[in-house]
This record gives sequence, C-alpha cells and structure tokens, in this order.
Amino acid sequence: MTLSAVQADISLHHLAIASNNPDKLANFYSNVMGMKLQKKSNNEFLCEGPLRKIIITKGEDKGLNYVGMACRHDSNLKKFKEFLLDKKIKVSEFQSVYFDAGSFSVIDPDQNIICFGIPKESYKNTSTGINGPLQHITFASLDVEAFQNFYHNQLGFDITDRVVAVDGTLATCFTTSNHEHHTIACFKSDRKGMDHHSYEAGEWNYIKDWCDHFASNHIQLMWGPGRHGPGNNLFVFIEDIDGNWIEVSAELETVHGRPTKNWPQSERTLNLWGKAILRS
Repeated sequence: MTLSAVQADISLHHLAIASNNPDKLANFYSNVMGMKLQKKSNNEFLCEGPLRKIIITKGEDKGLNYVGMACRHDSNLKKFKEFLLDKKIKVSEFQSVYFDAGSFSVIDPDQNIICFGIPKESYKNTSTGINGPLQHITFASLDVEAFQNFYHNQLGFDITDRVVAVDGTLATCFTTSNHEHHTIACFKSDRKGMDHHSYEAGEWNYIKDWCDHFASNHIQLMWGPGRHGPGNNLFVFIEDIDGNWIEVSAELETVHGRPTKNWPQSERTLNLWGKAILRS
C-alpha cells in the first residue's frame, strides 16, 4: 500500500535559507523569532525554538536552499516514497543532519527542493518560548497551474482553496499535506522563490504576545492584524533584515476532506478586515 502526502500526514519541519550575511540574519531570528542560535560553521547557523527551526547559510539574500518536511512514522515515509515512485517522480537521496537515514527529496516545477524525512530525536522539539511552530511556506511563481498540478496530482497534497483572477487564471493555490488548511501554498507573481513563511501561534492572545515581543525588538508590523479569507486565520506580518516576509498566524482552519473553495482575487479575500497586499 502506498500513501499520498495527506495520507502520510506530513508537516513542515524546517527551512534552509541563504543570506549574504548569515551571521547577522541568524542573530535576527534568534532575537526576533525567539530562537536559540547555534553556530555550525562560519557559513552555517541553526536557529531553533519550540517546534521551529531555520538553517541559514552563506549565499544570495532571500535564497531558499530547501524545505524540510517531516513524517511522523518511518512506515509512512516509505509508503509515501513508493507513492512518488509509482507516479514516476524523480526521487533523490537527501542526507541531512536533521533527519534520520532514509530522507529523500523532489524538485518542483520552479526548482524548489522539497526534502522529506523523519526528524532525529535531538531535533524534534527543543527550548521554550512564545508559542509559534513553523507551519507553512508560500511560494511566488510565474505558473500557479504548474504548482497545483505538481503538488496535488503528483505529490498527493489536497487543494483546500484557490484564488481565481477575473480572467479565470489561477492567482493562488493553497495545498495541505495534513489536517491544517495549508502547508505549502503559491501566489502568482513576476518572480520565483519564497513569498513568505509562517508560524502558527494557535490563539489570538499569542499574536498579542508576539507583537509585544516584536515591539521590544523595535520591529514594526508591515501588515496586519488582519484575517485571511482562505484559512480564516488571524495574521500579522514582519520583514527580516534581508527582506524575507514572516507571518505569525493564529486559529488556522483545520480541514477534513471538505470540497475545494474558489475565491475571487480581491482585497477582501486576502484580508477580511481591511487592506491587503496583492501579489499580481
């Protein structure tokens, strides 16, 4: 028996991003996102908080090295790999100090590397701090249809919501690999790469705590508080020092096989409470 991504119950575990000044960016995540900082080498830093991990390496600003997705059980990981092989998807071995042996990766249509594995015991959960597990990543892409086809038809993610432009083209696609509204999503844009990554605070009061924490570090909100239409979650956004967008979300919708919903491309879809940042 094989398992699709949703059936395998896969979640976002860590991100590996690049920066021209990784030391400075790592200190930002340590202070502003409440993470312990470990220097792995002169060119690699691990920022780790409760259920949130960012690996920062030397490279071009705003670069995404890879996305680390976690399975709960080794049997699920193996059955998901079999699912991909049955789909004739190219699967590559991916050695990671954060995952047990047996992790592997695929490459999506925009050349994003998505790695799947079982977290090593020492990297499952560490430290204390404000609640905010790393929860989803959203891409920018020239071709959201290709994103939808790959993640839904090839990897077996479920489509929860889509945003459709006036001309009928796909502006946004939200996909999930578990019970959360989305774990990987995509906005149509004039570029490819990472649009933002998000931490799920869980409850509204935690967003208040995060905003007070940002204020104590002299970080202004760039967007929010607001409420998204798709996902129905509360949100605030900030930027890191390289210009990467960071979302802190709360009360994200949980889904259990509901039909996909299409939304119009409008400010109200992106923010039921007020102004929105339209990508295209």
